[in-house]
Order: sequence, then structure tokens, then C-alpha cells
Amino acid sequence: MQIIENNLIKEKVYIEKLENGMTLMCIPKKGISKKYIIIGVNYGSNDNKFEVDGQKIEIPEGVAHYLEHKMFEQENGRNSLDVLSSLGVNANAFTTNDLTAYLFGCTDNFYEAMDELFDYVQSPYFTDENVEKERGIIRQEIQMYKDEPQTEVYMNALRAMYKNIALRDDIAGTVESIEKIDKDTLYKCYNNFYTPENMTVVVSGDFVPEEIFKEIKSRIKTDKKVMTAKKIKEKEPEEINQEKIETKMDISTPIFIIGYKDKVPDKEIVKRHISVEILLEIMVGNSSELYKELYEGGLIHYELGTNYEFSADYAFCMIQGQTCDVETVTKRVKEKIDEIIKNGISEEEFDRIKKKIYGFYVRDFDSVETVANTFLIDHLKGINAFDYFEEFLSLTKEYVEKVGREVFDSENMILSVVNPK
Repeated sequence: MQIIENNLIKEKVYIEKLENGMTLMCIPKKGISKKYIIIGVNYGSNDNKFEVDGQKIEIPEGVAHYLEHKMFEQENGRNSLDVLSSLGVNANAFTTNDLTAYLFGCTDNFYEAMDELFDYVQSPYFTDENVEKERGIIRQEIQMYKDEPQTEVYMNALRAMYKNIALRDDIAGTVESIEKIDKDTLYKCYNNFYTPENMTVVVSGDFVPEEIFKEIKSRIKTDKKVMTAKKIKEKEPEEINQEKIETKMDISTPIFIIGYKDKVPDKEIVKRHISVEILLEIMVGNSSELYKELYEGGLIHYELGTNYEFSADYAFCMIQGQTCDVETVTKRVKEKIDEIIKNGISEEEFDRIKKKIYGFYVRDFDSVETVANTFLIDHLKGINAFDYFEEFLSLTKEYVEKVGREVFDSENMILSVVNPK
């Protein structure tokens, strides 16, 4: 068992790699009554092309999400989500571009709920009938998301940035693509991706790591180390796909996203991530000069949302807002970004925002859900969540400014807008 301790925040993570390839992680939180567990599968909506035994396989959009929906239904007729709810636990599942996860949190009945969790995740049951029954539910979900302006502006931002990779496709697929999904497709993806070495289990709460790992191992149904499918990745050009996408929906006030397509990360991605977060806070955060100007001028009524996303295949940042004057606001945002990139940032502002973001990271460790999810997601990216605290120590203003010049290149900027009809 590997033990990694971070002396800056006095936290530890215990990691054990099993013989079958599965990774177990425990972040103990002594004295906390809530317990949380999440099983992550390194398989998401982007993985729609792969190779098995030399054979190339292409599946429809939305299979990973469809598979997540169907995992709860068991051969004995019960629905595992109902079973978990009856135990008083808060259970859920989700699919992203890069992973699928099954989880629950509770204060009581943890081990009974863990029995059910490991049972349904390791025991798929797909029939023509139950797959068909789910199709209507997912069709409604797809339509619901299509009617959401926030989803529309976000997906159009990705489509403006990216030309080839599956990131530009909806996680749930389309009404047309899910019609092509059957039980054989689901079993094929389950058998090739839901394998031990492609899965990570993370727990957080008042646990003794050796004891909880023993409990987990007793619930694993196979010791076999099965080779997973080899994912096939599309080649993506460095330049953006198109500069602007505008659509219209039933909304009262336009919403927009300014996006910057970053190069695929190779090294120092953690430092890069922190640097972009600092820059975004300085540029458009709620303590920035620009935010004060736009708010007091009546151009925005809410703070501008920001995020930076990355994986082994993509990286981008977004600035999102709502305004009656998209042209003026986006012009001022771009001018402020260009000004900061050209002139740099002050040492005083750098130190202030650096401390602020460091505080956000420390606060995340107060939540068993947040810390477990963070360790899982970072682990699948080849990162240990503690790396962020270590990188803060060596982060300089000059490094942040260098990252800013690379990321906030106007050549890689896009604009996505949803206007009122």
C-alpha cells in the first residue's frame, strides 16, 4: 500500500493497486459521520472508437451514457437505485466525456449499500425489452437538454473550437444515434471497458484504510486481469473550427461564451491549470476592475462564470455570461484580456488571487464527496490531487504571465451566443 501525505494541509491518501489491476484509494476523515464511495470507469462519451484484438470498432454516440442508465436494472427484477434509496443513502451515477461513475453517500447502512453498489456495477443485465424501454427515457432527456440554453451555448462553444474529436458531440448522443444502440452494443462496451484495470474505487470518511480496502476486495467478483480495448483517438488540428456560432431560443436575455482553445497538455499541466485559474480571476472575477465596470454599467447582472477543462486529448477555457449587449461585453472582455496579456499583472494582485484560489482548494477537503471525486478525476488524468498544493509553492508571476500568453491567444478565441427569438 502506498501512502501519500501532504504536510501543507495535513491530509493523507492511501492507494493500493490490486493484482487484477483495479486501483483503490482512501482519504480518511477522522470524526466525520458521513461516508462516501465512488467507482469510476475510465470510459466516457468520447470513447466511441476503439480496437479489440486488432479489430476496429465504431459505436453510436451516447453508448456510455445509455450503459450508465441500464446498469441499475437487475436480472431479479429489482432496480438497484430503489434498493439504495430504501437504505437511506444518496445514490447517483454520471457520465462525462472521459469517465462513468457510480456513487453514494450516507451516514448509516454503508456496508449494506456497498453490497448493492458492487453487485450492480459488476452484474450487467441487458435484454431487448429493457434496452428498448430505456430508449424513450433517454430520448426525453436528450430533448430536455436541447431545450436548455445553457447546454446549447456550451455545446456550440465546443463545436466552434473543435472539428474532429467527440468532445463536440452531446454526451447523451442524439435521438438518431440512440436508435442504433442495442443490448449487444451495451455488452460489447461493458465487457471491454468495465474491467478491473480500467476501474478506480475511491472512499472518503472515517475509515481505517486497511479495513475498508479489505471490505472492498471481498466484494470484487473477479481476480482476472483482462486487457481493455485500445481507444482510437481522432486527430485534432491546433486551430479553432470556426470563430462564432449564434442561435436563437426562447429566452429573454442573450447568453454567451467566450472560449479559448488551448493546446493539448503534455507536462506541467497542474501548474498550467492553476495559472489559468489565477488569470481568469484577475481578468473577469467578481473582484476584478472589469466586473465592477460591467456590473455598475448595467451590462451584466450576475458574475461571469469561468472554467478550464483538460484531458489527454483536449484543453480549453471558457468565460460565460448573460447580457443585453453581447457585442459591448465581449468586446470589453477581449480588450481586458489582451491588455493583461500585454502588460502583465502586478505582484500584489498575483499574491492576493493566488491565496484566494489556494483557499478554495483547501476548502474542498472539508467535503468527503468533493475530495473523493477530485482524487478520482485527477487519478484518471494521471495526477494526484495533492500535486496542486505542491505546485502552488513554485508558482511565480512570470510563469503565470507566460501561460497567459500561450492560452489567451486571440487566434484561438471563439464566441458562442444564444439570442432571444
